[in-house]
Amino acid sequence: MRFDVISRSPAIQQTDLAIVAVFEQHSPGQAARVLDKDKQLISDSLANGDITGKAGELLLLNRTGELPCKRILLVGCGDRSKFDRAAFRKATQAAFSWLRTRPYNDVISWLAYETVKGADAHRLARITAELWHFGSYNFSRLKSSGDPPAVHIKKLSLGLKNKAAAAAARKGLREGDALGQGMSFMRDLGNLPGNICTPGYLADEARKLARSSKQLSCKVLNEAEMRKLGMGALLAVATGSEQPPHLIVLEYRGAAPSKAPVVLVGKGITFDSGGISIKPPAQMDEMKYDMSGAASVFGTLKAIVELQPRINVVCIIPTCENMPSGRAIKPGDIVTSMSGQTIEILNTDAEGRLILCDALTYARRFKPAAVVDIATLTGACVIALGSQHCGLMSHSDALAKALLDAGTKADDRAWRLPLGDDYAALLKSNFADMANVGGREAGTITAGCFLAKFTADMNWAHLDIAGIAYKSGSEKGSTGRPVPLLLEFVLNYRG
Repeated sequence: MRFDVISRSPAIQQTDLAIVAVFEQHSPGQAARVLDKDKQLISDSLANGDITGKAGELLLLNRTGELPCKRILLVGCGDRSKFDRAAFRKATQAAFSWLRTRPYNDVISWLAYETVKGADAHRLARITAELWHFGSYNFSRLKSSGDPPAVHIKKLSLGLKNKAAAAAARKGLREGDALGQGMSFMRDLGNLPGNICTPGYLADEARKLARSSKQLSCKVLNEAEMRKLGMGALLAVATGSEQPPHLIVLEYRGAAPSKAPVVLVGKGITFDSGGISIKPPAQMDEMKYDMSGAASVFGTLKAIVELQPRINVVCIIPTCENMPSGRAIKPGDIVTSMSGQTIEILNTDAEGRLILCDALTYARRFKPAAVVDIATLTGACVIALGSQHCGLMSHSDALAKALLDAGTKADDRAWRLPLGDDYAALLKSNFADMANVGGREAGTITAGCFLAKFTADMNWAHLDIAGIAYKSGSEKGSTGRPVPLLLEFVLNYRG
């Protein structure tokens, strides 16, 4: 499917379907007025109450007379005075969800023809391409009913009023296309079941991704190599599983070798039973999503490969299963991390921080400009922030601000939580350097404090994505977040 920019008048542009904004108070949008100049088709539909203009409302007009567009899809955009980026997203997503399996080859969205508060042509184009991928996504490869519904559209264009903005819009479409592909890649990995998406499967996907670009290299460390490095925390988690663990290292080199890379570290627990501290049965199937941190790193790197920016990025993915068995770690066990610090295991279901701490120590060898780890780490973060924001913790105000700003620009928001010695004190152990949990209070923050013990003198931040990475219930599935935040961050971070 091809994306394009159109800067001609809607009244003379031929297409199978024109997507056009209408607003409340019987108010046609600017593109609608151009199309409606003689026939009043749209105005009549509004006046007759066929569509009210309420946000997300849709009406298809099949009879367009002598207009060059064969059909018009009217999209309700709400209050015209409040038509901002969020409203544009809602309208675009409603249109694309409806459009996904319709038999049209050529479609033009004229939603960006309107004045959208807080967004330029570049941003609107990026959102349009991103949402096309999101709305057309389908995961049915494991169903016996056959192939997923066909997507017929060959060309999707963004209609603009300002010709001077066409170049910026084309850049935005390219970025949005890459972002959408990256989000779909994350969603595919996350939605796969744990019997398919094993640590070995992730390693194979990493090798396959590396073969797609000369700028990307891949190294996969096996259990023996990790043992030689002293990764006792990561390996302790893996002992209960029959699946061998891996440490995946992907290096993208788009800038000079002297430029310090950004390092992304993604938690890759491909299934989390809780180990000996086993989880309750209800919704345990969703623990296949406990590798969403790893999947988001894969998705971000997929988008980077598509865009080929002049940056250096290293992706580190510690991956294993957390299972109960006669060989599994037990509450009360003490393990030694790669950093040399010892950890008392009080809860085997707090395993993500154990694999991450060794990966963070390993990240030091790249002399990074910044390190960001991403993990579905704590249920406490879901309780605190819901599905609206991911949790953010960092030693560095500058790095935290860069991530917060990236989330705002990408509409993939984070919320900063505190770190401090008063919280870190909750991790005190009588028998080791630290415990792996700090009790019920401030669970998300103490998890961040645990990771902070392995990042001294590093420009480090932690993203807890437990609430945003996937949905439960009837809409169960990976969301593709926080790939938008991460891509925005790595493309624009200057250290």
